[in-house]
Amino acid sequence: MFQLLTTAAETAENTQQSESILDTIKNFAVYFAENTGIAIVRTIAFFILGLIIIKIVQTITKGATLKSSKLDNSAASFIISIVTVILYIILIIVLVTSLGFSTAGIIAGFSAVALAVALALKDSLGSMANGVIIIFTKPFKKGDYVQIGEYDGLVQDIRLFNTKILTYSNEEIIIPNSEILSTKMINYSAMPLRRVSIDVPIPYGTDIAQVKKVLHDCVSSYKYTVNTPEPSIILKSYEDSALLFAARCWTPNENYWDTLYDLYENIVNALSEHGISIPFNRLDVQLVKDEEPQGTVSVRKSAGAAQKKSGRGGKKE
Repeated sequence: MFQLLTTAAETAENTQQSESILDTIKNFAVYFAENTGIAIVRTIAFFILGLIIIKIVQTITKGATLKSSKLDNSAASFIISIVTVILYIILIIVLVTSLGFSTAGIIAGFSAVALAVALALKDSLGSMANGVIIIFTKPFKKGDYVQIGEYDGLVQDIRLFNTKILTYSNEEIIIPNSEILSTKMINYSAMPLRRVSIDVPIPYGTDIAQVKKVLHDCVSSYKYTVNTPEPSIILKSYEDSALLFAARCWTPNENYWDTLYDLYENIVNALSEHGISIPFNRLDVQLVKDEEPQGTVSVRKSAGAAQKKSGRGGKKE
């Protein structure tokens, strides 16, 4: 009898322990569902919704910036990148807040890291700031022919930290943006027309009116020369052995080099057809025969040599 009572007591105790464990698990599940579970589900929903909103804003921003006539592709890409970074930062803050964490510590840590990075990369950040200035002030754009310091070529790409230039020798040059804004820069593509000026030396005594007519006809008849502004031929200066004329005309920017080199050739041919030569420097040498006796010459040379020798000796003393 006593054994039966002991067994029944143990069974009741085990049953109570099982019910206690089940109650603990049930309470934990209820607490998790009511607090952490809801936070996780809410965070996942915010994450998915945030990605959808970011895609929509990116599409709207890309369409607005790329269609704008006031912004080039570099400025449009920069604006899209900045908007995307800002949206992702906002999404991260929303997700952290949704999970129940305090954002004050995260923001403070991010600020400290950002300060350390800014101090370590101050030169690069300076180039980036100059890149932003270049993108929005647009002193040049992609495809322009520019001269920056000692380098000249076509602008291939404008980046935040540097600008890539391709020379006519097919050399790629990377110039930091900080150097671009601190040195002299010439943009040859800023205006639609560019003036071609060729100096032409003509011999003295040539008919000036004829020279001007020949040069004017040659320049104005070229296929890329525009009529407005009108080509002009001027007598530029008097040189030692020639009259220096300047043949000037205007041509579309993209045809400048073809116009320059073709006119050099055309002008030479036109002058040759009209019997007008281009002078070049000459050296006239005259041989004078010495009629004095050979002995006298040798005596003079000896005397001169002796005087030079005594002169050098006097200086040493």
